[in-house]
Amino acid sequence: MRLTLWTLSLSLLLVSWNFEEVHGFEKGLHSQLKQKLQEPRQIIAGPGPGPGPGPAGPGLRRGPRIQTGRARSSLMGTPKKLGIDAPVVAVSRRQALITSSWLPVLLTAAASVGTTIPPAAAAENMPISIPIQAFWSSVDGLNSGETEDNKSAVQFDYSAYRAMKEDPTRTPSFKKAIINRLGINPGQPKVVLDLGTGPFALFAIMAAELGATKVYAIESDPSAAESARLVIQKAGWTDIITVLEGYSNEITLPEKADFCIAEIVGSIATEEGAYATIQDAHARFLKNPDSPSSWIPQRIQTYAAPASYSLHNLFGPPDFDWAKLKDPVRFNCRDPGLQLLANPVLVEDVEFYNVQKGATATPSQDLLTFVVDAQRIQDNKTPLYDEFRRGNSSPEDSARLADETSHSLSGIAFWPRLILGDNIVVDSRGYGDGKQQRSHWQTVLPIMAGRPIGGLQGGEKISVKVDFNVPSVVAKPCQYSLVGKVEFPGSATDSTGST
Repeated sequence: MRLTLWTLSLSLLLVSWNFEEVHGFEKGLHSQLKQKLQEPRQIIAGPGPGPGPGPAGPGLRRGPRIQTGRARSSLMGTPKKLGIDAPVVAVSRRQALITSSWLPVLLTAAASVGTTIPPAAAAENMPISIPIQAFWSSVDGLNSGETEDNKSAVQFDYSAYRAMKEDPTRTPSFKKAIINRLGINPGQPKVVLDLGTGPFALFAIMAAELGATKVYAIESDPSAAESARLVIQKAGWTDIITVLEGYSNEITLPEKADFCIAEIVGSIATEEGAYATIQDAHARFLKNPDSPSSWIPQRIQTYAAPASYSLHNLFGPPDFDWAKLKDPVRFNCRDPGLQLLANPVLVEDVEFYNVQKGATATPSQDLLTFVVDAQRIQDNKTPLYDEFRRGNSSPEDSARLADETSHSLSGIAFWPRLILGDNIVVDSRGYGDGKQQRSHWQTVLPIMAGRPIGGLQGGEKISVKVDFNVPSVVAKPCQYSLVGKVEFPGSATDSTGST
């Protein structure tokens, strides 16, 4: 296989990411990188990180130490702090030394990368049942606070909040739900609670504009809370909206609310602490917490499906060991580098009006079972081929890689769904089929084997035990566990993970 510029450039970037923290931006690291890989690029050893331009344009930009959250993707599951906004990558002296020490290995790996992927044609040497597993916490791969008080909480930067605000599947839907809720018993005063108001106080201001008589806007991040106060003051709503800074479980409201807006939903629905937060709010903040009309959203869900991943097939040991990754990989929900192998199933289903104080959330089912769809395998080849071609692979290499990837399993992908009430639903991927669509939420893919499970033809059974430990304590991160297997047709195994 010929050495492509795409392969070499991506290899060099992977090395620097393993040693340097990087910034995530609204569009998503994974998507930005793939777009920029289409353009000619060079590696420049510079005096250090900074916004200065390189010979072909602006370089890699290291911003202030801010936290990132939903609205960006991660190529290798370690999305700390990276911004890529041009085809030139400016590398610090330390990064340049690391890169130069790895360069001979990377050149060899890139030239022979096609042979490092387990050939799909070697089915006769493949076990009839292959184990898969993944373990992670809700803050792995997402930035959390840096002190003991907030290090278990997911935090966001400005670009992430902006992406949430501008999400056309999210913000207009919430506005419709707020209008409907304020329309109940017209003429009566309405007190509204906005949990996690963010720096724009978006839904708090929306509620005030639509007729709420009082809005309490709670925000745990000090900088976001300060920004919310300024935005509210500029909008002229300080007499209606009160910003309360801190974690909601440490705050007491002067009065109970008629309904609560709580957009604290992660890409795995519970990963931002929604369950524990809503338990506390249910017990203390609402006039009628058992009524579905007291909550926006009323329910949050997580869906899952087995998936193939392009770069998992492209890179492997000894030069990159996916088995050592702790964090799940996070994708833009439109990213064609991830393709589903079966229809999605429901994993989490949390009803805000029906939580119980002190209880622990459990998955809607503890054993996920999928059958690989042969038609999906065939359908996935075209977008994967286009994806490899955008990375400057030759038509021949792209066809081979697309075929290998489409016949392989990398892990189980997850994404959220919000049921706001009044027949208003927010989907981050297509409902029922998991089709790609625009969303600021991500598709989360824990890698479940060091190399992709190849040789899939359709009809293979994938069974996974799910253990989602979602605590009732706000300051405790969620723990997620998947343990399962892939069974090839004709294997004599049961559905519990034993052979």
